[in-house]
Amino acid sequence: MSTRIAFLKGHGTENDFVILPDPENALDLTPPVVAALCDRRAGIGGDGVLHVVRSAAHPEAKGMAAEAEWFMDYRNSDGSVAEMCGNGVRVFARYLQRAGYVSEGDLVIGTRGGVKTIHIAKNGDITVGMGRARLPEGDVTVSVGGHDWPARNVNMGNPHAVAFVDDLAHAGDLLAPPPFSPTTAYPEGVNVEFVVDRGPRHLAMRVHERGSGETRSCGTGACAVAVAAARRDAADPAVTGTPATYTVDLPGGRLVITEQPDGEIEMTGPAVIVAEGEIDGAWLQEALR
Repeated sequence: MSTRIAFLKGHGTENDFVILPDPENALDLTPPVVAALCDRRAGIGGDGVLHVVRSAAHPEAKGMAAEAEWFMDYRNSDGSVAEMCGNGVRVFARYLQRAGYVSEGDLVIGTRGGVKTIHIAKNGDITVGMGRARLPEGDVTVSVGGHDWPARNVNMGNPHAVAFVDDLAHAGDLLAPPPFSPTTAYPEGVNVEFVVDRGPRHLAMRVHERGSGETRSCGTGACAVAVAAARRDAADPAVTGTPATYTVDLPGGRLVITEQPDGEIEMTGPAVIVAEGEIDGAWLQEALR
């Protein structure tokens, strides 16, 4: 690690991130480094790290370079690698705008979940084309405190189990990953959403994010919840021919999710940069001992 490392702090509906601008992929971003940075008491604190790299400079993204100049190398707060983060990609786009790499309008960003289309609106909201959901076959059950609920298996480039409950308190503290069955359904773990109805096409949710615990918001989770609700409500846009839009309230704010008849899912919400500065390399080395 260099002596001093530039960083920013940002959030999307209070799903917060340490942003590390590193266009040429020069940082040795090991899991212990990520965990130290995300530590809320001894570090900067965050649900994850947004590593900002040019696609051409990252071995996992070189194939995207012709389409997407920038690659979101996203890491969970425990240091594990994640395929995609919906709130994170909005904050990533806000950073690119702040740094002068992009302006209002359309852009694309590479992720491990594929190339994502982004629109930065004049009012500040950012819309992300989240791709299409996959709905793997098979029944799934999630459990909390000895209670079981059926869950919808939804894949948004990362895995989700969506359970509709009567009360969000039924999710418990969500500090530990809720058990699920069959265990073969999610060999690499899963994000678990607990959902209640607030009104017509209006939902509220809590989420345990794989590798991060309960977070204030999860963009891919909100998309998975909207997809599961549309199927539950017989509002599948591929069947009805009409877009299905759901407002999803999360502990950290509100997202609007629209699934189009062709299956493309759009997520709209805010993204905020709250601070920037430098990480002391000597502190980081000491923290890793």
